[in-house]
Amino acid sequence: MRKLILLMVACAVFISADAKKKVKVSLFPDGTPIPAWFSDTAKVDVSQLGRQYVVTDYGVKNDSTVVQTEALQAVIDRAAQAGGGVVVIPEGTFLSGSLFFKPGTHLHVVGRLKGSDRIRDFKLVDSRMEGQSIKYFAALVNADHADGFTISGHGTIDGNGYNYWEEFWIRRGYNPQCTNLEAMRPRLTFVSNSSNVTIQDVRLINSPFWTNHVYKSDHVRFLDCYIYSPTSGVNAPSSDAIDLDVCHDVLIRGCYMSVNDDAVVLKGGKGTWADKDPNNGPNYNIIIEDCIYGKVHGCLTLGSESVYDKNVILRRCKVTNASRVLWLKMRPDTPQHYEYVTVENIEGNCSSFLVVRPWTQFFKPEDREDMPLSTCNNIVLRQINMDCKNFFDVGKSDKYLLKDFTFEDIKVRDEKKAFNASFIENCIVKNLVVE
Repeated sequence: MRKLILLMVACAVFISADAKKKVKVSLFPDGTPIPAWFSDTAKVDVSQLGRQYVVTDYGVKNDSTVVQTEALQAVIDRAAQAGGGVVVIPEGTFLSGSLFFKPGTHLHVVGRLKGSDRIRDFKLVDSRMEGQSIKYFAALVNADHADGFTISGHGTIDGNGYNYWEEFWIRRGYNPQCTNLEAMRPRLTFVSNSSNVTIQDVRLINSPFWTNHVYKSDHVRFLDCYIYSPTSGVNAPSSDAIDLDVCHDVLIRGCYMSVNDDAVVLKGGKGTWADKDPNNGPNYNIIIEDCIYGKVHGCLTLGSESVYDKNVILRRCKVTNASRVLWLKMRPDTPQHYEYVTVENIEGNCSSFLVVRPWTQFFKPEDREDMPLSTCNNIVLRQINMDCKNFFDVGKSDKYLLKDFTFEDIKVRDEKKAFNASFIENCIVKNLVVE
C-alpha cells in the first residue's frame, strides 16, 4: 500500500509539472504577467447590489419634456443615506441635468435617461478636462470616490446633444480658433477616484462632448456597451467614446464604438511641465479586446493630452471605416513617452493604420532646459489583415524618437505603399506583405 501511495504522489507531481509546461502564461507587452482580473468578464449581478429604488416610486415622472434633476438626485441621496442601493430608470424617458452618485449607489437603466439640452442644468464644479484640472461642467452621470460603482441595464443614456453640436459649429464658423472648452458642453459620464467600476450592456449615445471620461481610477471594465454619436449631418464634435485619464487596470471588451472623434483615448496631462503636475500621470495595464469599430477618427489614440502610457493591448477587433487604427499623437509642447503597446489580430478597413505625427492643435510651447525627448518604443503590430489607404502614416521629427517597433505577420492592401523602416531605430520586420 505504501508503495502504491508513493507511486500515486510521484505521478501527480509529474503530471503537475507537465501541465505547468503546457500552460501559456499571458503577458503584458513588457513581459509582466497579466493578472487574473482581466479574465473575469462576468457581468455584475444587479440583484446583489442592494435595495432597488425605482425612481417612479419616489415622485419622478415619466416625462420627456420636464427636467427632473432635483427629483432624481433625491432618489440617489435617499439610497446613499440608507446605506446604498441601485437607482433604477424604468421604461420611459426621464430628462435631467447633472446627477451625482454617492459611494454605495449604482445606476440601472431600463428605459432612457436623457440629458437636458441646456447647459444651465449642469453644475459648474471642480473637474478635469483636456489634460487640465479646472472648473468645468459636470457630466450627466457623475461618480466620485465611489468604489464598486456600476452602470448596468440594456436601456439608454442619451446625451441629447443636437443643440450643443449645432451651437459648436456655429461658434467654430464665427471663430475658427474656438476651443472645445469655450463651447460649453457636458460629458455623458464622468467617473473619478474610484476602483472596481463596471459599465455593462448599456447604450451610451448622443453625448454633447466626450461620452465616457474616467479619471484617476483603476480596475475599470466596459463590457458589451454600445457607444454612438452621429458622424454625418450635424455631427457630434469631440464625442470620444472612452477617455482614460490617469488610469490603470482597465478592460474594454465586446463594445461597439462609432463616434465623431476617437474611440479609446489615453489622456493624462499636457503642457511643457505636465510631467511635474501631481494631477497628471500615467495610464498602464489596459486591454481592449473583441470590439467592433464603426466610423471613428482613431481606434486607439495615445494623446493628445498624454504624458506616459505603458502596457496597452488592442486585440481581436474588427474595424469598419476608421480614419486610423493606432494613432500616436506627439505634442511638441509636452514630454511624452509611449511604450509597450501591442496591436494584434485586427481585420477590416481604414484610411491609415499606424499614424505617428506631431500634434499642434491649441498647443503652447514654453522654454524648458531639461525638456525630455518624447519617445515611442516597443510598439508591436502583428497578425493584421486590413485594407488601407496608407498603412504606414509616419513622419520623422527632431521632437521625438521612434525605436524598437515590430511589424510581424501582416497582410495589407495599401494604396500609398509608404512603409519605410528607416524612420524607426531598430525596426524589426517579419512577414510583412503589402499589396
